[in-house]
Amino acid sequence: MMIKNFAILALFVVSLASCVPSPYFQKSVALPNNMWSQKFSPAFTFDVNDTNIFYNIDFIIRHTNNYAYSNIWLNVLVKEPGDSTFKSARIEIPLAEPNGKWLGQGMGELYEQRRMIVIDHNAIPITDNLIAISESSVPNLFRKIGKYEIRLQQNMRDEVLSDVLHVGLRVTKSSARGQKSQP
Repeated sequence: MMIKNFAILALFVVSLASCVPSPYFQKSVALPNNMWSQKFSPAFTFDVNDTNIFYNIDFIIRHTNNYAYSNIWLNVLVKEPGDSTFKSARIEIPLAEPNGKWLGQGMGELYEQRRMIVIDHNAIPITDNLIAISESSVPNLFRKIGKYEIRLQQNMRDEVLSDVLHVGLRVTKSSARGQKSQP
């Protein structure tokens, strides 16, 4: 009886895990001394081998309850295959509601947020979890096969942001090009 219950539970857990799409790429970088300096730009490198689909990009941030702001401004720098220079787009990512309540998931004094950065995708409307970058800022993103490098640079007024523990990037495959994607 105990083995049968365990087998049913294991099957249930496996079936739930299969419902969540695994990321195409995901990496998180711990920030030195839990501070993010404007001089420190974490780099994320991955290969794109299918240009017939869209890729969703999520910015990941883990911060403490003592983070001083309700948002974060970022420069998102992208180097495409064959390029020697980066293209840049500046975006604002809200981290708290207007009343000061943190967005994302929290446990104790730590909060983790994953915010989708949409690059065109046929002009998906912006919602609470989406931040849009026009395709003119980063033209032809993921339309070339090869190695991409994305760097994240905090662009706040403060040279150093305290209470930021990790930042990261998650890339997932979305819909085929020509179809409106559903985040």
